[in-house]
Amino acid sequence: MISVVILGAGNVATHLFKAFEKAENIVVNQWYNRSLKTIKPYKNKIEIIDDLALLNDADVYIIAVSDDAIAELSEQLPFENKLVVHTSGGVGVYDIDKKHKRGVFYPLQTFSKDAEMDFKSVPICIETIDKKDYHILKALAISIGSPTKKVNSDQRRVLHLAAVFVNNFTNQLYRIGHEITESEGAEFDLLKPLILETAKKVQELSPYMAQTGPAKRHDKKTIKKHLKILKNEQHKDIYKLLTKSIQNTHGTSTGSATNFEKNTHNGRKKL
Repeated sequence: MISVVILGAGNVATHLFKAFEKAENIVVNQWYNRSLKTIKPYKNKIEIIDDLALLNDADVYIIAVSDDAIAELSEQLPFENKLVVHTSGGVGVYDIDKKHKRGVFYPLQTFSKDAEMDFKSVPICIETIDKKDYHILKALAISIGSPTKKVNSDQRRVLHLAAVFVNNFTNQLYRIGHEITESEGAEFDLLKPLILETAKKVQELSPYMAQTGPAKRHDKKTIKKHLKILKNEQHKDIYKLLTKSIQNTHGTSTGSATNFEKNTHNGRKKL
């Protein structure tokens, strides 16, 4: 049986608690947060505390807070030589205070509190300083059904950076698409099968091979029409930047980046 204490109450912490609660060989001893209000709905399932001095003994202490708060919280923990890990993709393992055994338990997935999560589709990237600690974290991940991958700090950082592109930035593009459709009363829901097919396609093809669209085909008239439709200057800039990126990737640009920008300035000049 692996005993765990969760520190923090964000999306990741909440989903980890739910997963650990269902696992047969994991027991969550406590759940700490600075404000009990956030975790109060779970008070009948787990001991909740807002005072670090009340922390119980555990095999693993999981810090699931904002990146900027990890180092300070690890320093405030009133013990030493215990396995303390964080769940961030972008924070170094050495950011955890050196009085602890240090590690990273990074679930590579997007989390929203109200969305159900099956950890079978959540790879856990594990990093430890001591090899013995790695086996504990691997067992913890396996217990909730997650595939595991041993990574070093550099690999984890680039995975997190890539995740920002494929998830956070992509979601922002969805939001822009939603705004564009609403501007003319079109239904965003009609795009959802396309969104799903796009995600499905990269399961079988590389993103390079899966690329389609007017930028790759260099459909100058279509690109010009799109830029004319866009009223938001920021959206125009994003459209032009991504078009240029696609054309550079696929070798379909008719000129230098400067020439492309000149030809598409505000969507007014001819491509």
